[in-house]
Amino acid sequence: MKPRVSVITIGVDNLKESLHFYRDGLGFPTDGIVGEEFDHGAVAFFDLQLGLKLAIWNRKDIAHETKVDVHSPSPTEFTLGHNVNNKA
Repeated sequence: MKPRVSVITIGVDNLKESLHFYRDGLGFPTDGIVGEEFDHGAVAFFDLQLGLKLAIWNRKDIAHETKVDVHSPSPTEFTLGHNVNNKA
């Protein structure tokens, strides 16, 4: 396995406003918000460079996924992801 970061996820309070900022303000390409049909699944992805994506995800949904309590917003709220082809 090659160690590398493939996704940087930032926790946001308002997914639609944050999408507007990154897409329309900064010009990051995206397909918009996906996964809204799933509980805690709504997220937007932006391609930063080959093999690296930025994701924005609601803070409350990150808290649910990680089983960490939601606190006041903090600039340290982010996750790093390493995606692999298979479980092995």
